[in-house]
Amino acid sequence: MMNCNIPSLVKLVIIASLTLTTSCISSTDQEDLTSYIDPTIGNVSRFLVPTYPTFHLPNQMLRMVPQKRDYISDEVEAFPLQLAGHRNKGLFQMKVRTGDLTEGSWKGNMYIDHDLEIVHPWHYSTYLVEDEVRVSFSPGAKAAIYKLEFPESSNGSILIQGTGFFRAQQENEGAFFLEDKIIYTTRGIFSETREMTVFAYVQICDKKGASISMAELAVKEGKLFMKLSEDAPSTVLLKYAISYISYEQARINYTKEVEDLNFDELVSSGKSEWEETIGQIRVEGGTTAQKRTFYTSLYRTNERMVDINEYGQYYSGYDGAVHKSDRPFYVDDWIWDTYLAAHPLRTILDPAMENDMLNSYTLMYEQSGWMPTFPQVHGNHMCMNAYHSSAIFIDAYRKGLKDYNVEKAYEGIRKNLMEGTFIPWRQGTPRRPIDDFYHQNGYFPSLRPGEEETEAQMDGFEKRQPVSVSLGITYDFWALSELAGELGKEDEQAEFALKAKDYKKLWHPGHRLFIPKDENGDWIDINPKSDGGPGYRNYYDENNAWTYAWDVKHDIDGLIELLGGKEAAEARLDQLFREPLGMRKREFYVHGSNSTGMVGQFSMGNEPSFHIPYLYNYFGAPWKTQKRIRFLLDVWFKDNIFGIPGDEDGGGMTAFVVLSSMGIYPLTPGIPVYTITSPVFEKVSIQLDNGKKFTVIAKGASRTNKYIQRAYINGEEIFSPFISHEQVMSGATLELELSELPNKEWGLKTQSF
Repeated sequence: MMNCNIPSLVKLVIIASLTLTTSCISSTDQEDLTSYIDPTIGNVSRFLVPTYPTFHLPNQMLRMVPQKRDYISDEVEAFPLQLAGHRNKGLFQMKVRTGDLTEGSWKGNMYIDHDLEIVHPWHYSTYLVEDEVRVSFSPGAKAAIYKLEFPESSNGSILIQGTGFFRAQQENEGAFFLEDKIIYTTRGIFSETREMTVFAYVQICDKKGASISMAELAVKEGKLFMKLSEDAPSTVLLKYAISYISYEQARINYTKEVEDLNFDELVSSGKSEWEETIGQIRVEGGTTAQKRTFYTSLYRTNERMVDINEYGQYYSGYDGAVHKSDRPFYVDDWIWDTYLAAHPLRTILDPAMENDMLNSYTLMYEQSGWMPTFPQVHGNHMCMNAYHSSAIFIDAYRKGLKDYNVEKAYEGIRKNLMEGTFIPWRQGTPRRPIDDFYHQNGYFPSLRPGEEETEAQMDGFEKRQPVSVSLGITYDFWALSELAGELGKEDEQAEFALKAKDYKKLWHPGHRLFIPKDENGDWIDINPKSDGGPGYRNYYDENNAWTYAWDVKHDIDGLIELLGGKEAAEARLDQLFREPLGMRKREFYVHGSNSTGMVGQFSMGNEPSFHIPYLYNYFGAPWKTQKRIRFLLDVWFKDNIFGIPGDEDGGGMTAFVVLSSMGIYPLTPGIPVYTITSPVFEKVSIQLDNGKKFTVIAKGASRTNKYIQRAYINGEEIFSPFISHEQVMSGATLELELSELPNKEWGLKTQSF
């Protein structure tokens, strides 16, 4: 979020006044950009996990998603008071009822009409058509308000239960302390169960804040039952705050955030905060649908990470202790997904926040002994493969973000790679014999078909993923090597740089793909399109060999050499987008369910593919990047409930949409350079936190008018499709001349920064 000394509402008044006296202010400055945010975009998945309509303030701890089977369903199981982690089940599950209560009232669902919903990040409202109750919600940072509108004289009831453990105690009339637990069990032979207590302070009151008396009140078998008295008003507010520290802190959070606010005031302040956050980027041109996709994507990039510092202290699941600090402490990140575009986007929009996130990662390492990969509130969630937290540190360091213990961060990354295991879904456990093999031979060994697994730590479903592990780890060693160089550790830089070249050991010149080898160094004969079981995990991970053929972001020159030069690389990349599945779709999705949004063998719906269309800029055909990116955005990212082609992963995929729509993309996190494509909009303006403005101008940009003819930075013509992070943050203007036909000569020049 942009830091600003002038309150948002005051700024709007100033802008409105200026338009009366000058014609220099663009009409887009008057737009309510929040009107383009639609949290239902992507709520119906094409195959796997959909997006969720998450209600929250930008990067804040308090989040809510109505608990439903899916978007299509008209049954709400519960309205939770808190969502502790992306995709997690909600805590403190609330049901609202009218009429006589039975045991079935606890079990039965609440029924809605989709057309009666109001869905904004700062305001949710739905009508329960059978109970005739309108339920509305608005979030704060650590607190929130539910507004419950019962029928007149209905004697409505509020039911709250935990997710497995629950405790409730009444403070006074209408006020309660609640307690729920997060219980998480890691996987593997070194598994552990973590328990974390979550506290809530709840006040049941009328619209003016006065407590409401109860006709019945009971806590039974982990459930809180409240029946309103006959003289209770029909509109009731459930105001509450969450804490990961204590009951007392929950009460403090309540007092600071919602005690003196009514529902409409909280809605208004939440809308203002979202206006300020997404208003940092203003676009002109494009269609309404494109703006809806763009600003909804920008909203999703602000779902995570979340700040769990509670006014000067935070609970850490990494050492089970409460720490005093006035600095934000961020959790909930899926680095395998977010290092590619979400973190780099934040280095532009909010470098101070990114600094705080890097500091949080470093503190997690100090508190737990391992640099996390999927940091959750309860500790590291062992998920996916590799240790890509390495990427966000070298990327940020080279962009000038150093407000954390850099040496300690380097120590943590080094420990992960040298002392930790590379077995998928086991990050943060000690090195095993199979890892010794990797360090000695430069690749993760594969099992032959039918060969029994010998590694006790290996996950039965996730398998070895040997090619994707090998490629991912070589990138991480490159990042570690580069950071070592920045810190003057020349010997370690040289040592790890050698490991960064190990990807070549799995290159099969016949297939022109990365193919698995067994422990004897012999190739495994596979069908690179379809073999490997569910998600191809016996050899790859979620994508087949055709996707991982391009997973060498840190050494594109080396990849070009393997492919036989730029012309051969370009032709091979053409083939990727045109290569058929080689089987019926129903057969393909037996194992390839993660590979969605297919264009030939290219999968738009999975993160390892994001950089691939931009490789044309390196292969000598930038016009093909312009063609492919526009096609992919137009086809796969619509502004409707089907509008996300794969698992969005809490900002991982939508950051790709934001950056690509603006015309720049960070192909290699760790190299502070963006490669250029034609933007969706005629003008994009980013208000930087240093007071400067980065602008992209592409007059006449449209679906057909997308090919770059000439390009200028600050009026000086450029001949390569790259712009540095330094140029962006200095407030440069990138101007692109577009045409309907490609200029195949533009962008062929290389450039050093």
